[in-house]
Amino acid sequence: MTVLLKGAPAAKALTEELAVRAEKLRGKGVVPTLAIVRVGERPDDLAYERGACSRAAKAGVEIRKYILPEDTGKEALLDVIREINEDEGIHGCLMFRPLADKDAEAAACALLDPAKDVDCITAGSLVTVFTGKGQGFAPCTAQAVMELLAYYGYDLTGKRVTVIGRSLVIGKPVSMLLQAANATVTMCHTRTRDLAEECRRAEILVACAGKAGVVGGNCIAKDQVVIDVGINVDQNGNLCGDVNFAEADGRAAAITPVPGGVGTMTSTILMKHVIEAAERKIQ
Repeated sequence: MTVLLKGAPAAKALTEELAVRAEKLRGKGVVPTLAIVRVGERPDDLAYERGACSRAAKAGVEIRKYILPEDTGKEALLDVIREINEDEGIHGCLMFRPLADKDAEAAACALLDPAKDVDCITAGSLVTVFTGKGQGFAPCTAQAVMELLAYYGYDLTGKRVTVIGRSLVIGKPVSMLLQAANATVTMCHTRTRDLAEECRRAEILVACAGKAGVVGGNCIAKDQVVIDVGINVDQNGNLCGDVNFAEADGRAAAITPVPGGVGTMTSTILMKHVIEAAERKIQ
């Protein structure tokens, strides 16, 4: 029987831990604070913002919103980023992307202080992920994979892990985090020759290619742990992952559901990064 690795219990446990840490910070006069920068009113941004605000309240993190109109120019956006960088009371910044103005987006990402970049949108944060040095943070989704594996008791030392995906958002960063945890990592993608065979060699399989059903039953080995990071919409308009769940169920030892798996953890990881940034201020 395949065990479901649900995100909700892990998110709840981490949120409770964060609330204790936030209270300790407040006792020292530090209020962990997240700045949310949103340009326009995209429905997916609004949905994530609501979830983040709800999680922040439970974790003891304050929210400051910087809501800008859709037609905001580059300099106006950069003024907001400068204000956030200079404000000692703000410990983290979440800027919703993509922006319609790609030049403004790139400039804002370049300007943001990596020490406040809690979702890895700056080059400085990527340097931290790839070298282990610096003040940046890993992408929340990549870190969520690691937190879920830890919560469910998987020791990664020496484990064979295959990652399907090579983006800077999840594939490459999660590969670096897995290696830092002493896993032996193979990186694959949708053009990998004999992908199914490569997948079956792994003890843990992380699917983050962003393509519905790319991982079928022929990719799953018996007793394998499958982490499905994909968020896709199937032909019926339902959310689904990169893994064909029906074919993996009963074959894999354990699997994260979609929805209800890795995605459930992301806003909690965001709060963890904010609290870690605040803790650094008083160390």
